[in-house]
Amino acid sequence: VQLVESGGGSVQAGGSLKLSCAFSGYTYSGNCMAWFRQAQGKEREGVAAIDSDGSTQYAGFVQGRFTISQEKTKNTLYLRMNSLEPEDTAMYYCAVTWRLAAPTLTGESYDYWGQGTQVTVS
Repeated sequence: VQLVESGGGSVQAGGSLKLSCAFSGYTYSGNCMAWFRQAQGKEREGVAAIDSDGSTQYAGFVQGRFTISQEKTKNTLYLRMNSLEPEDTAMYYCAVTWRLAAPTLTGESYDYWGQGTQVTVS
């Protein structure tokens, strides 16, 4: 199982980014995928999660600004982020698990992780 994030970068407050997570090594079925983030000096936190049927869960701080989606034909998970704020600055990671029946934002529930992509908002 391999997860590779991309799409991070530096943007001004109010700007947008779209993160991608290309995955390989498994069949996209019966699993949950999620985006997490970790700011410097802070604990990791869940951002958004989605299961293979398309059900989603978002963290409260997202407040309608972010959208998680998947494109199974391309084996890719996305996170569209709008109205970015300096507080969104963090390393963003994607993760996958087959142990869940519904999407969750608990990091311990996920088994495979990517290396992360940095998002900086100024």
